[in-house]
Amino acid sequence: MNLETLQREMAAALMLPLTPDEGMREQGPDGRPMTAVAELLIAPNSRLTAFERLEIYNRQYWLRVLGALAEDFPALRAVVGGRAFEDLSIQYLTAHPSRSFTLRNLGSKLPHWLAEHPDVAGRRQRLALDVARIEWACVEAFDNAERAPLTLDQIATLDADSHLALQPHLQLLTLDYAADDLVLSLHNRQKRDASEAGLQHDDVLVTPVKLLGLCRQPTWLAVHRIDLSVYYRRLRREEFLTLDAIRKGLPIAEALDYGFTGSHTSEARRPILVCKWFANWAELGWICAPDLTSVF
Repeated sequence: MNLETLQREMAAALMLPLTPDEGMREQGPDGRPMTAVAELLIAPNSRLTAFERLEIYNRQYWLRVLGALAEDFPALRAVVGGRAFEDLSIQYLTAHPSRSFTLRNLGSKLPHWLAEHPDVAGRRQRLALDVARIEWACVEAFDNAERAPLTLDQIATLDADSHLALQPHLQLLTLDYAADDLVLSLHNRQKRDASEAGLQHDDVLVTPVKLLGLCRQPTWLAVHRIDLSVYYRRLRREEFLTLDAIRKGLPIAEALDYGFTGSHTSEARRPILVCKWFANWAELGWICAPDLTSVF
C-alpha cells in the first residue's frame, strides 16, 4: 500500500463503530475480517496481536469523539437522557465521522441530522432539535470572527439604499420552543456539577431532565458574543426578520419592509421601534460594513 491508501485504511478501521461491549468488530463494512485488516496496518508485539493493538486505537477514537460531542451538547444530553444521547451520537458519528483537524467541527451537522431523523430523540424531538440548534449556535458564536462594528453615528449617515452586514459571530434562530432559558440552566448545572466533583452525576446523564411549564411557542433568538462570553437575546419577530434580511443582503429600506411584513404594529409606532433596534444593535456591535471583497 502507498501512504494515502494506508491512511485511508487506517482511518476506516478507527472509525468502525464498536460492538455493544466496546470492542472492535470482527468484520469490516466491506466484509473483510478485521484480523486481516489489522495485520495489513499494524505489527503485533510480544504482548498484543495486531487486532488487539488496532482495537486500542479504535476504542480511543470513539471514546474521544463521543466525549467531545457530549461536551458540546450537554443540554441535548440532559433533554433526551444519557443512554438515548449515546445511541444517537453513535448513529450520527457513523453517518458523519470526523472530517476536520479539529473536534470543534464535530457537531456541525448534528441539528440537520436530527431534523432528518426525528425518531432518535423520541417524544421530545422538536425540543431536542431546538436545543441542539442553540448549542451549536453557541459554538459558532464563540468561535466565529468579529469585524469592526459601525457606530450609531456612522449608521445615521446611511440612506434607504445602503447595505449593511452582521457580525459573523451573530447567530439567528427561529425556534418552536423558548428553550434558551432551559439551555442556559443546564449549561450552568453542568459547570456546577463538574466543579463540585470533577465529574457529572449519573442520574443527570441517564434520566431525561424534568421539564416544568415549557410549552411550544414561536421564539426568535439571537446568539452572540461579547468579550469572549456568549449571550442569548430574544427578539421580536419583526426585528428578527429585519436582521435576517440584512444578512441576506437587502438594502435597509427593503430589509425593514420585509421585517414588518404581516406585522400588526401600527405605522406610527414602527419608526420608534426601528430607532430602538438600531441603537441596541450599535451598542452590541452587531452591525458592520459589508465585505466588498466578497461581492466581486
